[in-house]
Amino acid sequence: MDPFEDTLRRLREAFASGRTRPAEFRAAQLEGLGRFLRDNRQLLLDALAQDLHKSTFEAEVSEIAISQSEVDLALRNLQAWMKDERVSKNLATQLDSAFIRKEPFGLVLIIAPWNYPLNLTLVPLVGAIAAGNCVVLKPSEISKSMEKVLAEVLPRYLDQGCFAVVLGGPAETAQLLEHRFDHVFFTGSPCVGKIVMAAAAKHLTPVTLELGGKNPCYVDDDCDPQTVANRVAWFRYFNAGQTCVAPDYVLCSPETRERLLPALQNAIARFYGDDPQRSPNLGHIISQKHFKRLQGLLGCGRVAIGGQSDESERYIAPTVLVDVQETEPVMQEEIFGPILPLVSVRSLDEAIDFINRREKPLALYAFSNSSQVVQRVLAQTSSGGFCGNDGFMHMTLASLPFGGVGNSGMGRYHGKFSFDTFSHHRACLLRSPGMEKINDLRYPPYSLRNLRVLLVAMEERRCSCTLL
Repeated sequence: MDPFEDTLRRLREAFASGRTRPAEFRAAQLEGLGRFLRDNRQLLLDALAQDLHKSTFEAEVSEIAISQSEVDLALRNLQAWMKDERVSKNLATQLDSAFIRKEPFGLVLIIAPWNYPLNLTLVPLVGAIAAGNCVVLKPSEISKSMEKVLAEVLPRYLDQGCFAVVLGGPAETAQLLEHRFDHVFFTGSPCVGKIVMAAAAKHLTPVTLELGGKNPCYVDDDCDPQTVANRVAWFRYFNAGQTCVAPDYVLCSPETRERLLPALQNAIARFYGDDPQRSPNLGHIISQKHFKRLQGLLGCGRVAIGGQSDESERYIAPTVLVDVQETEPVMQEEIFGPILPLVSVRSLDEAIDFINRREKPLALYAFSNSSQVVQRVLAQTSSGGFCGNDGFMHMTLASLPFGGVGNSGMGRYHGKFSFDTFSHHRACLLRSPGMEKINDLRYPPYSLRNLRVLLVAMEERRCSCTLL
């Protein structure tokens, strides 16, 4: 028996009834999400600590505050986002009404990952609710504590006739994907993203894929090594490196590498103390499987900083590797842990070539005192997002779209981009049933004169006149 069939049928019936379309309903659900975050703050902090050893600071900054900010932004702008968007017209349609209407897709599926299990569940959910959809949420089974909270507590704050949380692992997710949805939003690895896309293709269902990749970080000779080290270390080791937009490796000259190493050592000691394993500020690895994978990567190149590990606590020390070969596993797969390889290049040209020979990353970083260097890296590469002289701060702006390109994903969200992702932009033109004489130009028998007049009338132009 299909465990999802009844739930999906109930949600489709709810959408067909028009229940989710009014702005008042959408606002009520968004307000419910806000109450969920406020009422259960400590429960959420505890779940994040249990799953990832995530500190209160990191949990507040990267999970709770971002989710609440998205809710608040959507509530402030909901009416404006929903409003029909008027568009320019040509001479032939000056008497008509032309606009884009933002319509909900219908029943959408959100498949969330384990690394930011609250943020990466609720932020797309905000967009789906604001756009007027019914939603099936599939939280990650790997972040077990947060999965339990999302399954047992979140539904109390939403209309359960229009929203559902379903549980399970890969087998259940595959079974869920056999059903037809009107949009699928997936966050995870490119490997699983291909499976999701193939399943959606059977129903011609559009997808948003928020994937990952190896995010390059170029460090120019013209820089302050300690400033760079502080910023790179914080973003690399934030959430124990389990961040899809974290810098995955550093490209720099051998001379800059020698300046960076002591600066990184200093930054790590200041951030996490002489014994990082005891630090309350450093996260732990999510599971034994991922711990074992990362432990294997410690054998690549040469450990210059860190390298310690403790399987009983799923702890990997903040680590810097040097003398890494391009063919080694640490340079072939997304690291997704607190390990940072430093790769030597002889010039900016070589760094750009190194980046462009690989799949397009989700994020790309460049550090230099020279704005020309940063601008050149930006101009001559491609990535989902880019930040000069810092880590993933671009993600804190809801005014910027977040998403990948090529192997790092497709589609975008955050702020209004989330609303647009979960909306069908319907092209609408409302014409008068009368004044048929005007249309004689387009009807047979055709003439060269009528053709010339019609082509002029069809040219798009902004015109203040209201008559042909």
